[in-house]
Amino acid sequence: MKLFYYLAAALIICTSCNSGNSSKEKLATEETQETPKKITLPEIPTMYTSSEQRADFLVKHYWDNFDFTDTSYIHLPEVTEQAYVDFLDVINHSPMESAFEGMKRLMTHAEKDKKVFDYFVSLSDKYLYDPNSPFRSEELYIVVLEKMMETNLLDDTEKTRPNYRLQLAQKNRLGTKALNFTYTMQSGKQGTLYGVNTEYTLLYINNPGCSACGEITEGMRNSQIIQYLLSGKRMTILCVYPDEDLEEWKKHQNDFPSDWINGYDKGTVMRDKNLYDLKAIPSIYLLDKNKTVLLKDATFTQLEQYLNNNLY
Repeated sequence: MKLFYYLAAALIICTSCNSGNSSKEKLATEETQETPKKITLPEIPTMYTSSEQRADFLVKHYWDNFDFTDTSYIHLPEVTEQAYVDFLDVINHSPMESAFEGMKRLMTHAEKDKKVFDYFVSLSDKYLYDPNSPFRSEELYIVVLEKMMETNLLDDTEKTRPNYRLQLAQKNRLGTKALNFTYTMQSGKQGTLYGVNTEYTLLYINNPGCSACGEITEGMRNSQIIQYLLSGKRMTILCVYPDEDLEEWKKHQNDFPSDWINGYDKGTVMRDKNLYDLKAIPSIYLLDKNKTVLLKDATFTQLEQYLNNNLY
């Protein structure tokens, strides 16, 4: 009888111990599941002391500790999307070559899982391609598009859109010669982009009545650096209306100073032949005397900064 009580007591003790262990394991699992995910940035070597060196290292190794096989990050925009935005901010403080390499490394890492790859493509669409994004960068977006065309994760159908966008982005690219076109003025007189013979050409593609266009037009009127270049005959402003409603265009002739060239694209050739990317209007290009693109689809602030830093 005593042996029975001893065995019973031992069983109770073992059961209690196992129950305790199970509870602890369950608690640990719950704590692990509830621990918020975060992205751990790489530690920058102490040998890199300047801000340029540190930014260069960080942009190249930003995603080294990120698990690209963990698809749960797709559903955590407060973690992953915020990290992507912070990454773009680091890029803005990095040399362009480093920025390209950092973006290429990111998209190469993302190929480990198609869902993750698609997610980072969507973030790139949102922040690098969208005209309203403060991080918009066609040059960085080209890196993403090129990776989309190279990867085996996408089939031919899925590559149709990035292929179209890539072809358009490669036209009038920074450092290349802008495509020539013919413009027509209200008098019927015609001219060409290449026929503009000044040190700089400010190509201003706009729509009449567009509020953003009106703000930029007013900014150009009041810009000291632009007026300085115009008065010195160093710059020509070529305004081009790319659509077909000429009656509306004619109503706004007085919106532009008389020393600006104000024309329209007869036959909408620029749009129909995709000579220029017109997804966002207004669009500003700054060209040198050889019509090499210095600025593409720039904001007015970027334009003034460039002119003040380089042409005074």
